Amino acid sequence: MLLFFLVTAGVILLDQVTKILALGYLAPAGSYPLWENVLHLTYVENTGAAFGMLKDHRWVFLVISTVALGGMVAYMFWNKTRHPLEVTAVAFIVGGGIGNMIDRLSRGFVVDFVDVKCIPYWKYIFNVADIFVCVGCGLFILYILLFEAKVQKKEASQ
Repeated sequence: MLLFFLVTAGVILLDQVTKILALGYLAPAGSYPLWENVLHLTYVENTGAAFGMLKDHRWVFLVISTVALGGMVAYMFWNKTRHPLEVTAVAFIVGGGIGNMIDRLSRGFVVDFVDVKCIPYWKYIFNVADIFVCVGCGLFILYILLFEAKVQKKEASQ
């Protein structure tokens, strides 16, 4: 359980530090190319959900996020197996969710700044929390595919 809390706290810290830097340095500049036409840092205030969908529904997102995050934390408390990949995946998702929730509560919007320009028709700008949520979901799927059947088989034999 300690791993879960440490990883979650690390994700939140990294997310909030990058957003503070974006507010301080990117907001006045607007956009800064790290690699021209490939990857830019572009300041955006997102009042919607992931990738700017459903703008201006802040309270809906807060309620749904709170229920989902509460469910994932409860899952970690009651789940007995706790494989390191599973713990890391859920901690990434929870940390990213809390990071964006902090923004919605404190600022009324989520700070986004990672702007991938090299993918045709990709118009979305995202942040570190979004990256951790997506990677966490991928890791959780990987955990289920690689380890969940083995864990259930082991528990059934005991």
